[in-house]
Amino acid sequence: MKQESLFANQNTQNSPLANRVRPETLEEFTGQQHLLGSGKVLRDIIDSDQLPSIIFWGPPGVGKTTLAEIIAHKTKAHFITFSAVTSGIKDIRKIMEEAEANRELGERTIVFVDEIHRFNKAQQDAFLPFVERGSITLIGATTENPSFEINSALLSRCKVFVLKELTAEEIIMLLKKALRHPQGFPNLEVQVDQPALTLIAQFANGDARIALNTLEMAVLNADHRDGKVHISEKNLNQFINTKSLRYDKHGEEHYNIISALHKSMRNSDVNAAIYWLSRMLDGGEDPLYIARRLVRFASEDIGVADTKALEIAINVFQACQFLGMPECDVHLTEAVIYLSLAPKSNSVYKARLAAKQDVKQTGNIPVPLQIRNAPTKLMGDLGYGKDYQYAHSTADKLTTMKTMPEQLQGHEYYLPSEEGNEKRFKQRLAYINEWHKKHEQ
Repeated sequence: MKQESLFANQNTQNSPLANRVRPETLEEFTGQQHLLGSGKVLRDIIDSDQLPSIIFWGPPGVGKTTLAEIIAHKTKAHFITFSAVTSGIKDIRKIMEEAEANRELGERTIVFVDEIHRFNKAQQDAFLPFVERGSITLIGATTENPSFEINSALLSRCKVFVLKELTAEEIIMLLKKALRHPQGFPNLEVQVDQPALTLIAQFANGDARIALNTLEMAVLNADHRDGKVHISEKNLNQFINTKSLRYDKHGEEHYNIISALHKSMRNSDVNAAIYWLSRMLDGGEDPLYIARRLVRFASEDIGVADTKALEIAINVFQACQFLGMPECDVHLTEAVIYLSLAPKSNSVYKARLAAKQDVKQTGNIPVPLQIRNAPTKLMGDLGYGKDYQYAHSTADKLTTMKTMPEQLQGHEYYLPSEEGNEKRFKQRLAYINEWHKKHEQ
């Protein structure tokens, strides 16, 4: 059976350290024990070479491509790789035709697509009939949520395996393996202090590639004396300044963190809210996007319990327009603090949902004649505005005139809570209801 390697000449000394020490077997692989431990399903299907079409989903530097290469070394199938960045539909169709021919000869074909989320719908659709017929086994790797980025038809035919970011302990283990690897630093005797390994692992933020690149940079820029290199925590200061934040303004992490901000404010956890806001700002999020979400929150989760909340949110939105980043970060923080600590009520939000449901179910109910305007004689003759009662002409500013369609009489949408200022609205509503009971008997 024919097999192609994912990385030709990966162990040459000119290639990056991450390539030189890339594991070739599952025994050498670090991390993902929830998938690769003894008796785990992914381990079993790789060992048995009975692979279905799968998607590896996880953050950068956790082993998606490495696992694909291990499968390439292990499988008896024809193994082909695609890059979603450089391959087009013509390339896909050509390979698929070859795979179909191989299938008729009894040969399996595994196709690995790196960054499969970068393929557009038409490109993804090109794989579908061949996956369905069993002409190919597809392995896709993606950092993006497959639910959003992979066509549902293709996704339904693949098993999704979620890879986790590596722990600091796993990265330290990986770094030690790299230092022992014969292709790691073959012409050097490298000693790295434990605090330095810990610092690299913390800086890598779960990404093995960042960790290995940092180690390689430290070794290459250290003093080489008699073929020996010593790396201390102090040596790393020039390479490690700020952790790399994983934040994609258009991907899943964008939605995860704005959700965390919203729910922290809803839960009145001001410190968590400030943290999630800072994660978004430091990740490069558009401050106006955050400000718009705060305006929404002010009505959805606070409403009339504190009518100043919306005013503050609008003011901060305008401040962000006027100043931009980095100056408007304090204004956003001020708004987040206020909204987190303000009394909470979702009565406004629930009122909108309840009324929306009635509109959906009842359709275009005519407006009662008594509350229609009658700008023409014909409209007046038809009863428009007849029996209208002007509330300002009464002592209580209330009338017995019906303004709700007859079919919806008695439907209540706004049910105020006891929170903050809303208690006053509740009292006012109770007074209005009692007035109607008294005057409509």
